[in-house]
Amino acid sequence: MQILLINPNSTASMTAQALRTAQRVASPGTVIDARTGKNTPVSIEGFSDEALSVPAMLADIRAAEEAGAEATVIACFDDPGLDAAREFAAGPVLGICQAAVQAAMVVAKRFSIITTLPRSVPAIEDLVLRYGASQHCRRVRCIDLPVLTLESEPERAFDLLLAEIARARDEDRAEAVVLGCAGMSEMTDALTAATGVVVIDGIVVAIKAAEALVGAGLRTSKANSYAFPRQKD
Repeated sequence: MQILLINPNSTASMTAQALRTAQRVASPGTVIDARTGKNTPVSIEGFSDEALSVPAMLADIRAAEEAGAEATVIACFDDPGLDAAREFAAGPVLGICQAAVQAAMVVAKRFSIITTLPRSVPAIEDLVLRYGASQHCRRVRCIDLPVLTLESEPERAFDLLLAEIARARDEDRAEAVVLGCAGMSEMTDALTAATGVVVIDGIVVAIKAAEALVGAGLRTSKANSYAFPRQKD
Protein backbone atom coordinates (compact mmCIF):
# COMPACT_ATOMS: atom_id res chain seq x y z
CA MET A 1 0.00 0.00 0.00
CA GLN A 2 1.28 3.48 -0.87
CA ILE A 3 0.05 6.60 0.95
CA LEU A 4 0.84 10.17 -0.03
CA LEU A 5 1.70 12.35 2.96
CA ILE A 6 1.58 15.92 1.70
CA ASN A 7 2.88 18.88 3.68
CA PRO A 8 1.27 21.89 1.98
CA ASN A 9 3.90 24.34 3.22
CA SER A 10 7.41 24.62 1.79
CA THR A 11 9.43 23.75 4.92
CA ALA A 12 11.13 20.43 4.19
CA SER A 13 12.12 19.83 7.81
CA MET A 14 8.44 19.80 8.78
CA THR A 15 7.80 17.21 6.08
CA ALA A 16 10.63 15.10 7.49
CA GLN A 17 9.13 15.26 10.97
CA ALA A 18 5.68 14.30 9.69
CA LEU A 19 7.23 11.41 7.77
CA ARG A 20 8.99 10.09 10.88
CA THR A 21 5.67 10.11 12.73
CA ALA A 22 3.87 8.38 9.87
CA GLN A 23 6.53 5.71 9.42
CA ARG A 24 6.51 4.95 13.14
CA VAL A 25 2.87 3.83 13.02
CA ALA A 26 2.52 2.58 9.44
CA SER A 27 1.90 -1.13 8.99
CA PRO A 28 4.55 -3.37 7.42
CA GLY A 29 4.23 -3.05 3.68
CA THR A 30 2.85 0.50 3.77
CA VAL A 31 5.05 2.93 1.84
CA ILE A 32 4.77 6.62 2.74
CA ASP A 33 5.44 9.03 -0.14
CA ALA A 34 6.15 12.34 1.63
CA ARG A 35 6.03 15.55 -0.41
CA THR A 36 6.63 19.21 0.41
CA GLY A 37 4.76 22.16 -1.08
CA LYS A 38 6.47 23.89 -3.97
CA ASN A 39 6.53 27.70 -3.98
CA THR A 40 4.07 27.79 -1.09
CA PRO A 41 4.22 29.64 2.26
CA VAL A 42 6.84 28.36 4.73
CA SER A 43 4.04 27.76 7.22
CA ILE A 44 0.24 27.77 7.11
CA GLU A 45 -0.92 30.49 9.50
CA GLY A 46 -4.15 31.97 8.22
CA PHE A 47 -6.66 31.78 5.41
CA SER A 48 -4.43 33.34 2.75
CA ASP A 49 -1.62 30.87 3.50
CA GLU A 50 -4.14 28.06 3.08
CA ALA A 51 -5.32 29.38 -0.28
CA LEU A 52 -1.77 29.88 -1.57
CA SER A 53 -0.84 26.31 -0.65
CA VAL A 54 -3.66 24.53 -2.46
CA PRO A 55 -2.75 24.61 -6.19
CA ALA A 56 0.66 22.97 -5.66
CA MET A 57 -0.91 20.42 -3.31
CA LEU A 58 -3.50 19.42 -5.91
CA ALA A 59 -0.77 18.93 -8.52
CA ASP A 60 1.16 16.73 -6.08
CA ILE A 61 -1.91 14.63 -5.35
CA ARG A 62 -2.50 14.00 -9.05
CA ALA A 63 1.17 13.13 -9.64
CA ALA A 64 1.32 10.85 -6.60
CA GLU A 65 -1.77 8.91 -7.66
CA GLU A 66 -0.29 8.47 -11.12
CA ALA A 67 2.78 7.04 -9.36
CA GLY A 68 0.67 4.56 -7.39
CA ALA A 69 -0.60 6.34 -4.27
CA GLU A 70 -3.84 4.78 -3.01
CA ALA A 71 -4.69 7.37 -0.33
CA THR A 72 -3.65 10.88 0.68
CA VAL A 73 -3.08 12.47 4.08
CA ILE A 74 -2.89 16.28 4.20
CA ALA A 75 -0.44 17.08 7.00
CA CYS A 76 -1.79 20.48 8.03
CA PHE A 77 -4.35 20.93 10.79
CA ASP A 78 -6.30 23.55 8.85
CA ASP A 79 -7.22 20.81 6.34
CA PRO A 80 -6.49 23.20 3.44
CA GLY A 81 -8.18 22.39 0.15
CA LEU A 82 -9.70 19.19 1.51
CA ASP A 83 -12.82 19.19 -0.66
CA ALA A 84 -10.84 20.17 -3.77
CA ALA A 85 -8.35 17.40 -3.04
CA ARG A 86 -11.19 14.89 -2.87
CA GLU A 87 -12.31 16.03 -6.32
CA PHE A 88 -8.80 15.50 -7.70
CA ALA A 89 -8.13 12.15 -6.02
CA ALA A 90 -9.47 8.71 -6.80
CA GLY A 91 -8.39 7.32 -3.44
CA PRO A 92 -9.54 8.55 -0.02
CA VAL A 93 -8.15 11.89 1.18
CA LEU A 94 -7.85 12.57 4.90
CA GLY A 95 -7.24 15.88 6.63
CA ILE A 96 -5.50 15.54 9.97
CA CYS A 97 -7.97 17.83 11.73
CA GLN A 98 -10.99 15.79 10.64
CA ALA A 99 -9.21 12.53 11.47
CA ALA A 100 -8.16 13.73 14.92
CA VAL A 101 -11.53 15.24 15.82
CA GLN A 102 -13.38 12.09 14.81
CA ALA A 103 -10.93 9.95 16.78
CA ALA A 104 -11.40 12.20 19.82
CA MET A 105 -15.17 11.71 19.68
CA VAL A 106 -14.61 7.94 19.79
CA VAL A 107 -12.27 7.86 22.78
CA ALA A 108 -13.68 10.73 24.85
CA LYS A 109 -16.97 12.47 25.50
CA ARG A 110 -15.33 15.89 25.79
CA PHE A 111 -12.08 17.13 24.35
CA SER A 112 -10.14 20.33 23.71
CA ILE A 113 -7.79 21.30 20.89
CA ILE A 114 -4.48 23.13 21.37
CA THR A 115 -3.02 24.96 18.39
CA THR A 116 -0.25 27.48 17.77
CA LEU A 117 -1.42 31.07 17.25
CA PRO A 118 -4.59 32.94 18.27
CA ARG A 119 -5.39 33.61 14.59
CA SER A 120 -5.67 29.85 14.02
CA VAL A 121 -8.40 29.43 16.63
CA PRO A 122 -11.38 30.72 14.56
CA ALA A 123 -10.43 28.58 11.55
CA ILE A 124 -10.26 25.47 13.72
CA GLU A 125 -13.54 26.36 15.43
CA ASP A 126 -15.11 26.49 11.97
CA LEU A 127 -13.76 23.01 11.21
CA VAL A 128 -15.05 21.64 14.52
CA LEU A 129 -18.52 22.88 13.58
CA ARG A 130 -18.23 21.47 10.06
CA TYR A 131 -17.19 18.06 11.39
CA GLY A 132 -20.15 17.88 13.79
CA ALA A 133 -18.04 18.05 16.94
CA SER A 134 -19.21 21.31 18.53
CA GLN A 135 -21.04 19.54 21.35
CA HIS A 136 -17.92 17.55 22.21
CA CYS A 137 -15.13 20.10 21.73
CA ARG A 138 -15.00 22.16 24.91
CA ARG A 139 -12.53 24.75 23.65
CA VAL A 140 -9.89 25.53 21.02
CA ARG A 141 -6.83 26.81 22.86
CA CYS A 142 -3.46 28.12 21.68
CA ILE A 143 0.07 28.44 23.03
CA ASP A 144 0.68 31.71 21.12
CA LEU A 145 3.73 30.37 19.32
CA PRO A 146 4.43 30.49 15.55
CA VAL A 147 4.48 27.17 13.73
CA LEU A 148 8.19 27.26 12.88
CA THR A 149 9.09 27.95 16.52
CA LEU A 150 7.84 24.45 17.36
CA GLU A 151 10.94 23.24 15.55
CA SER A 152 13.43 25.96 16.51
CA GLU A 153 12.49 26.01 20.21
CA PRO A 154 11.06 22.54 20.96
CA GLU A 155 11.67 22.64 24.72
CA ARG A 156 9.79 25.93 25.05
CA ALA A 157 6.96 24.58 22.91
CA PHE A 158 6.78 21.40 24.99
CA ASP A 159 6.56 23.35 28.26
CA LEU A 160 3.81 25.59 26.86
CA LEU A 161 1.87 22.55 25.67
CA LEU A 162 2.24 20.88 29.07
CA ALA A 163 0.75 23.90 30.80
CA GLU A 164 -2.07 24.26 28.28
CA ILE A 165 -2.98 20.58 28.49
CA ALA A 166 -3.24 20.93 32.27
CA ARG A 167 -5.56 23.92 31.83
CA ALA A 168 -7.68 22.00 29.32
CA ARG A 169 -7.98 19.12 31.77
CA ASP A 170 -8.75 21.28 34.82
CA GLU A 171 -10.72 24.19 33.33
CA ASP A 172 -12.44 22.59 30.33
CA ARG A 173 -12.84 19.18 31.99
CA ALA A 174 -11.45 17.78 28.76
CA GLU A 175 -11.04 14.01 28.73
CA ALA A 176 -8.69 14.12 25.73
CA VAL A 177 -6.61 16.76 23.99
CA VAL A 178 -6.03 17.08 20.25
CA LEU A 179 -2.77 18.65 19.10
CA GLY A 180 -3.76 21.32 16.58
CA CYS A 181 -0.64 21.46 14.42
CA ALA A 182 1.27 18.84 12.44
CA GLY A 183 4.49 20.29 13.85
CA MET A 184 3.55 18.99 17.31
CA SER A 185 3.34 15.34 16.28
CA GLU A 186 6.63 14.10 17.73
CA MET A 187 5.72 15.45 21.18
CA THR A 188 2.56 13.37 21.51
CA ASP A 189 3.85 10.39 23.47
CA ALA A 190 5.92 12.50 25.87
CA LEU A 191 2.95 14.79 26.52
CA THR A 192 0.71 11.81 27.25
CA ALA A 193 3.30 10.35 29.62
CA ALA A 194 3.85 13.67 31.40
CA THR A 195 0.18 14.61 31.85
CA GLY A 196 -1.74 11.34 31.99
CA VAL A 197 -4.16 12.86 29.48
CA VAL A 198 -5.08 11.12 26.22
CA VAL A 199 -3.24 13.24 23.63
CA ILE A 200 -4.21 12.75 19.98
CA ASP A 201 -2.06 13.55 16.96
CA GLY A 202 -3.81 13.86 13.62
CA ILE A 203 -0.98 12.40 11.54
CA VAL A 204 -1.03 9.13 13.46
CA VAL A 205 -4.79 8.62 13.28
CA ALA A 206 -4.99 9.78 9.65
CA ILE A 207 -2.34 7.29 8.52
CA LYS A 208 -4.08 4.43 10.33
CA ALA A 209 -7.47 5.51 8.95
CA ALA A 210 -6.03 5.70 5.44
CA GLU A 211 -4.72 2.15 5.77
CA ALA A 212 -8.14 0.99 6.97
CA LEU A 213 -10.02 2.69 4.14
CA VAL A 214 -7.71 1.30 1.47
CA GLY A 215 -7.85 -2.12 3.12
CA ALA A 216 -11.65 -1.97 3.00
CA GLY A 217 -11.54 -1.21 -0.72
CA LEU A 218 -13.06 2.25 -0.33
CA ARG A 219 -12.35 5.07 -2.76
CA THR A 220 -13.61 8.64 -3.07
CA SER A 221 -17.14 8.63 -4.48
CA LYS A 222 -17.36 10.29 -7.88
CA ALA A 223 -21.16 10.18 -7.97
CA ASN A 224 -21.67 13.93 -7.55
CA SER A 225 -20.00 16.20 -4.97
CA TYR A 226 -16.47 14.83 -5.40
CA ALA A 227 -16.67 14.06 -9.12
CA PHE A 228 -13.46 14.80 -10.99
CA PRO A 229 -13.29 18.46 -12.09
CA ARG A 230 -15.03 19.11 -15.39
CA GLN A 231 -12.77 19.83 -18.30
CA LYS A 232 -13.10 23.42 -19.47
CA ASP A 233 -12.38 24.69 -22.97
